Amino acid sequence: MELRSLPLFVAAIGSALVFVHGQSESRPDLQFEVVSIKPATPQLGGGRINPLPGGQTYCAQAITVKSIVMLMYKLKPEQISGGPAWIDHEVYDIEAKAARPSSLDDLHAMFKNLLASEFKLKLHKETKEGPVYALIVDKSGLKMKVNETENVDLKTPMTATGFGKAKGVRVPMSYFCWFLSFQVDRPVIDKTGLGKYYDFTLEWDRALPPGDPERDSAPPPNYDAPTIFDAIRGQLGLKLEPQKGPMEIFVIDHVERPVAN
Repeated sequence: MELRSLPLFVAAIGSALVFVHGQSESRPDLQFEVVSIKPATPQLGGGRINPLPGGQTYCAQAITVKSIVMLMYKLKPEQISGGPAWIDHEVYDIEAKAARPSSLDDLHAMFKNLLASEFKLKLHKETKEGPVYALIVDKSGLKMKVNETENVDLKTPMTATGFGKAKGVRVPMSYFCWFLSFQVDRPVIDKTGLGKYYDFTLEWDRALPPGDPERDSAPPPNYDAPTIFDAIRGQLGLKLEPQKGPMEIFVIDHVERPVAN
């Protein structure tokens, strides 16, 4: 899985359900065997983070702590609260190696544990009622192809094939909702009931708002392309429905700069 400037691809009041993440939520036993962390220099266009082929090593280059949390917990920036200012702009190079080849889910659990052990990260989750989009299956019927192969090479489920163009291979709905949340103005929650992996292509008019740092270098708007709402309905057989629903906010209670090694 690769992260390059997440938005490129990538506040309501209510009772909160709170729990603490000191380690990974469910698998504190999953740990990388060898970890190297070094301060880095920011890169033009943002950093990157991805597992290497073989499923044993996870590498990050010039990545912020906040970006790592966003990736590992599948969050938008506004779903992270608290923490010192440096988590937004100080970047690190990280190389972490497991004792043996592991699944992507296990590697992510290891990285969550790495955040807890090396960055002393402690956070809790608050679930509040707020404006969301619910992703549902459209009445026209599903138009994506089920992919039953195994992700042995740990490739990113979705890759950009152009501006406002993407290809999905073995995409779970949880990942697709995260991707969609960066294309719209609120979090997207999965209400499709689809539990498999899917292949598809998607093309839409990716209009950038004023002030977006990519706006000056982006191609002109493609007025012949549909909006993201029309695209997922017409091309994938899905629909984004505005609702009030559970919106997760992760609150950082404590974090420390790591000891370089």
